[in-house]
Amino acid sequence: MLDAAIDLLRGKRIAVLTGAGISTDSGIPDYRGEGAPARTPMVFETFRSSEAARRRYWAGSHLGWRRFTSVHPNDGHRALALLEEAGLITGIATQNVDDLHERAGSSNVTHVHGQMHTVSCLQCGTTFDRHRIADEIERLNPWIVIPDQVRLQPDGDVEIDASHEFQVPPCPVCGGVLKPDVVFFGETVPPKVFAEARDIIAAGSAVLVAGSSLVVNSGTRLLEVARRAAVPIVIVNRGETRWDARAAIRVEGGTSESLTTIADALVAPF
Repeated sequence: MLDAAIDLLRGKRIAVLTGAGISTDSGIPDYRGEGAPARTPMVFETFRSSEAARRRYWAGSHLGWRRFTSVHPNDGHRALALLEEAGLITGIATQNVDDLHERAGSSNVTHVHGQMHTVSCLQCGTTFDRHRIADEIERLNPWIVIPDQVRLQPDGDVEIDASHEFQVPPCPVCGGVLKPDVVFFGETVPPKVFAEARDIIAAGSAVLVAGSSLVVNSGTRLLEVARRAAVPIVIVNRGETRWDARAAIRVEGGTSESLTTIADALVAPF
């Protein structure tokens, strides 16, 4: 099926949608793949209303983010960067909150679910670099030890039993509640962000889905844009997806190997 996918994509303007499966080879697990860790993601209303919940979340998120920044792009990320360099893709709409696409060399990337590297205040709306907030967390909690090995979650979190002594820094501007710029369960994707992702998909004459089970509605809404325009969809994923029956071609397998093969075949003539 990989050869058929290459034949379909050749000569097309390819819009790319990626999910957690593209980052598993970098050491970040996905939510639903084989061996995925069981977890209960933070719900926005719980985070907003409960100081104890914010302490638990920030304790785990801080440890996870420090490890998150140490992982590296894999061959799948690099293959998509190569396709962009060759002018073959319209951009990448990713459901991931990591920055591995950018670090691999991709520039036209829209993070549908936000990203971990900035933090905003829920009261005044000021945005801060995550490093600044991380340094303040460690100043307030000097007892924190960042382990060399922690089990990351797809959103950069770590499941830990947080101490009741953990202190969460307030907003440096107004003293309000700080939250990483990721979309929590119970939140909606900002309209401007979704519009950017929709434009990436709408500009394609083919869509390549890499590493997404397409369970989350944001991904299926984007694919509806392609379906309504009769644009063919190629899915590369380990395991079934919700859109397998609607895909023109379904490739079972890892994204690192498959995307590398696709990029090599499509870029080679140039």
